[in-house]
Formats: sequence, C-alpha cells, structure tokens
Amino acid sequence: MTKLRIAFMGTPDFALVALKELVKAGHDVVCVYSQPPRPAGRGHKETPTPVHAWAADQGIEVRTPVSLKSDAEKQAFADLNLDIAVVAAYGLILPKAILDAPKMGCLNIHASLLPRWRGAAPIQRAILAGDAKTGVTIMQMDVGLDTGDMLLMDEIAITPETYASGLHDDLADMGGRLIVEALEKLPAGQLTAIPQPEAGVTYAAKLEKTEGKLDFSDDAALLERKIRAFTPWPGAYFDLGKERIKVQAALHIVDVNGQPGEILDDQLTIACGSGGALRPTRIQRPGKAAMDTDAVLRGYDKLAKGVIVS
Repeated sequence: MTKLRIAFMGTPDFALVALKELVKAGHDVVCVYSQPPRPAGRGHKETPTPVHAWAADQGIEVRTPVSLKSDAEKQAFADLNLDIAVVAAYGLILPKAILDAPKMGCLNIHASLLPRWRGAAPIQRAILAGDAKTGVTIMQMDVGLDTGDMLLMDEIAITPETYASGLHDDLADMGGRLIVEALEKLPAGQLTAIPQPEAGVTYAAKLEKTEGKLDFSDDAALLERKIRAFTPWPGAYFDLGKERIKVQAALHIVDVNGQPGEILDDQLTIACGSGGALRPTRIQRPGKAAMDTDAVLRGYDKLAKGVIVS
C-alpha cells in the first residue's frame, strides 16, 4: 500500500466510518475539515460534529470554516501539500482551486448508484421511490453537483424491510471499504475513470421536516415507503386533532377500502386514497416513548374505529 497524505472532509456519522477506515489502513490524515460546532441538545451547547470530535480526540488537526471561497482558505488548503482529499457528506461546496490542489484531486464517497440520486438525500430518496437497489459510488470530484467520473461502485438491495437508519449504516460501511480500496488502486493506475451517463440522472433533494406528514389521500404503498425512508429523520406522522402521532413502522394492507384517513378497525388500519390501507405497527404519542401499536391502543381510546385522522 502507498501511504498517502490526505485531507478528509466530512461531517456526520456516515463520514466518520470512512475516516476511521483510512486511519486504520495507515494513511497519513494530516487535516480534517468539518462543519462548525452548532448548538445541540436541551442546553443548546455548542457541539462538534461526529467527524470533528473523533479527529480531535485522535490528535488530528480540525478546521471548521464556514466557507472555502476566500483566498486565505484556498491557500491554507494548498499549503497542506496533499496527495489527495477524501470528501464524504461534508456540506460545503468545494471551489475549483480546492479540487485542483491535491496531486490526485478529490474523491467523493456518494451513497447512491450514480447518476441516480445526485444530491443531498440519496438514501431516503431511493427508499421513497421504491428502488430495488442502491449503493455507493467513489467519484473523482469536479465542479458539478455529483457529476464527476466514477471510479468504484458497489450495490445493495432495498427490500420491504429496509429502513433509512439501517441502510445508512450499511452504506457507511460500504463507503469505508470502497474508499480504502480506491486509495490502494488509484496510485497504481488500477482504476478507470468512467464518465457518468447522461441517461438516468435524478436528484435527491434535501429533506424537509414537513415531508414527514402522512397524507392519507396518497397511495398506501407510497406512505409505507415514506415511513421507512423518513425513520429516524424527519420522521413520519399524522395528526389526531391537536395531537401529533409519530409512526415508526407500518404494514401495507391491500384488500380494504374506506374514506382516506378513516380508521377501519381496532388495529389502527387507516384507509388511503388508493392501494388499500396503512396499518401503523409502532407509534409514538407526544411526550411518550415509542411503543407497539397494540400496546398504545390498550390504554388510549381516541384512535378508535370510525375516527378520521389527518
């Protein structure tokens, strides 16, 4: 293995897996870039990102600029004299001067099978769309949004049991494995850069908190996918009067019909606009712990047959 001088640029837990794998592989991670600490928790204490916290604990220099556009930031990056930079869910746009500074450029770990689901939320969008598979692409970065040439790719099935939380962890592990492989093969000339095809491009828009609202006029299968896609964040929910009920799991029930939003039985089967009904199997009331639906219903009579939720 060729030991490379690396800057790592990433922010959340997804990126941290790859950073740990690069350090474990013996590369010289000379600097880490991450989003600035932000208020978190009930006390709103300034909290470093997962990547920042771990890197600092390892004694790696951490930089948290709010932008990389200034001449000073570009020069500070160039002065690192890097072989390569690795980027994973960083959250800042990299100007051309940053992309061009390392000898071998910048590689991105992207959680989709490019060119499908370029953008901010590829894991959730793949589940929501009903894709049969997704994966990780290691990409040579350019100035476009996830448009660079592809170097390595691996895939994983999306099943009816796939939730965003579990898929996130599986893809993070895959990304860590693939980036180590890429940095073994790239210096040896063993990777071929493949331009992304023009056909099949889709964009994974950033998740908005309001997207978690379950509209029971929609198709039942879509709503079931929405629950799996939006767990744990932004979370799926419906309203019962002024009370918001979060839904963490549900079954798609095909052979029933009713007015959209109507509770059809004593198991919280809720009619949808098409495709049958949705039966939430794990829910959470405000201020309460998430519980199996049958346990909630035993002590709560407002979610009864005939009630309309929205």
